[in-house]
Amino acid sequence: MSEVISVATESKGKRLGSCALVICACATLALPMAAQRQGPLPPPPGTAMPSSAPAEPAKTSAPRQEASSHITTDAPAVPVQQIIQKFTEHEDEFRRERDNFTYTQIFVFQEIDDDGQPDGEYRLTSDILFTPAGKRYEKVVEAPSPTLKRISMTQEDFDDIEKVWPLVLTPDELPKYDVKYVGREQVDEVGTYVFDIAPKKLEKKQRYLEGRIWVEDKDLQIVKTRGKATGLLKKKEEQAFPVFETFRENIEGHYWFPTYTRADDILHFKSGQDTHIRLSVRYQNYKRFGSTIKIGKPTQVDPEKP
Repeated sequence: MSEVISVATESKGKRLGSCALVICACATLALPMAAQRQGPLPPPPGTAMPSSAPAEPAKTSAPRQEASSHITTDAPAVPVQQIIQKFTEHEDEFRRERDNFTYTQIFVFQEIDDDGQPDGEYRLTSDILFTPAGKRYEKVVEAPSPTLKRISMTQEDFDDIEKVWPLVLTPDELPKYDVKYVGREQVDEVGTYVFDIAPKKLEKKQRYLEGRIWVEDKDLQIVKTRGKATGLLKKKEEQAFPVFETFRENIEGHYWFPTYTRADDILHFKSGQDTHIRLSVRYQNYKRFGSTIKIGKPTQVDPEKP
């Protein structure tokens, strides 16, 4: 995200929404209808939601929280290199499998004022669907004009939404990273192996994750990601990026798919301006398409005018 020096006009806001529309829709194109096994954390309360959304009614039971135990240095049940080989192979399978699902994606990005309330927002709701012929397309459900005043979303932000937040660490991507085994951790109900990862070298027009991943200790698949996107920036560029978390759930008894991303962070700019932001990406109404077809990225279909 970059700092906005002056308030954008309405027309600029609309162009921002149009740009984000195409790129956001490409993020994490694989999600299921119903999880057979819960991931390490459900969508938690208090994260970014549309400012116009009505308040939820009080619940009789407290929401389920993450129960994260201390990381131990216990040796893994199998050699570390074998774990890395297996989970990256599973990631490659996941990348191919994701092309066979439709879903609804809800992206919310908010600026937060000194009282902790959202006072600027960018929001997009869209359905990723298939035609009867098997061609994937995007149908915009809701895309109000952005009201952001202090933050301007950049190309790097859109690249992060598409590739870094729903990290897919395949064997082809693995050589770009240093991967270090940290230990074992029980996260909620899931036993995991914990790894720290960082890019070996930053290259132009490439975005990377610097942070931590949690690998389920039975299926050997990534179930949680936490960190910050990084990459080469021009010296004069004034940008800052939030620490985010992405959570996955077990789908159809085999694949762990990203189902939720969140961030609640303060962005520190070189100018001295600090901006509190909150964001979330939710994936809902997941359904497997009827047949396995190799298809391209979704095309944009704007909502019909009333």
